[in-house]
Amino acid sequence: MQPIIDIHVHIMPYSMMKPSAMELMKKGRKDYADVERYCADPKAFLAFLDTLGVERAGLINYVAPKIIGFTPDVNDWSAKYCSVAPDRLIAFGGVLPGTVPDPGAEVDRLAKLGIRAIKMHPSHQVLSPNDYMDGNRGLAAIYERAQANGMPIMIHTGTSIFPGARNLHAQPMLCDDVSIDYPNLVVILAHGGRPLWMNEAFFLVRRHKNMYMDISGIPPQKLMEYFPRIEDVADKVLWGTDWPGPGVPEIRGNIEKFKALAIGEAAKRKILYHNAARLFPK
Repeated sequence: MQPIIDIHVHIMPYSMMKPSAMELMKKGRKDYADVERYCADPKAFLAFLDTLGVERAGLINYVAPKIIGFTPDVNDWSAKYCSVAPDRLIAFGGVLPGTVPDPGAEVDRLAKLGIRAIKMHPSHQVLSPNDYMDGNRGLAAIYERAQANGMPIMIHTGTSIFPGARNLHAQPMLCDDVSIDYPNLVVILAHGGRPLWMNEAFFLVRRHKNMYMDISGIPPQKLMEYFPRIEDVADKVLWGTDWPGPGVPEIRGNIEKFKALAIGEAAKRKILYHNAARLFPK
């Protein structure tokens, strides 16, 4: 079986979540007890990945205390969890100006902790990716130190249905400035701008040499409708599921539906494994 990397999985400390966010996470789920078990036990989660043929997973954690509930403590949780199997678990963390005394120093600290990438969630953090142009020096420091440490920045693009989410900030085009001003910073557009701004995401990924997108949260059967020319950017697309996010189906079905798409096998292998393996070498 050929290996797979799911670059976008929400294994995180749900105990930090605000009740309104937690309610949405649990709504309609029959497997929430399993999710809780995986979050408490990395070895159980790894065994689950083994049943799916998923070699590695990116654990998406970020800081958004006011809307979701996650404080900077989420970083230490993510680093500790992934330290059980750093060859298989790719730790994402978050830095948000105003929640730590020195955002740039926090990025440096996370790099030493074993955090591999920074996740920004504009609609949950209530900031735009290019706010540094309006004087947000803390955000500039995050990008500067991430670039210096060779840490990719994943930026949520597209809508969010969580209570209080400010979706205006999550338009992909706001990331254009970031790749211009930080040309050596790898930027990953999470969710490819779905469901409103896919054309923006596609344009940006083609334009900037260090910009990628993941296709998590997009039903695979809709992928060719959203990105009919996805093979043109096959070197810069990462497969992910967004599991167990609200309304996200289970991982196995996502894999099967993606493999059934009318995309060349070479492009599928790049998307399912090789691109993420290149960005996050073991």
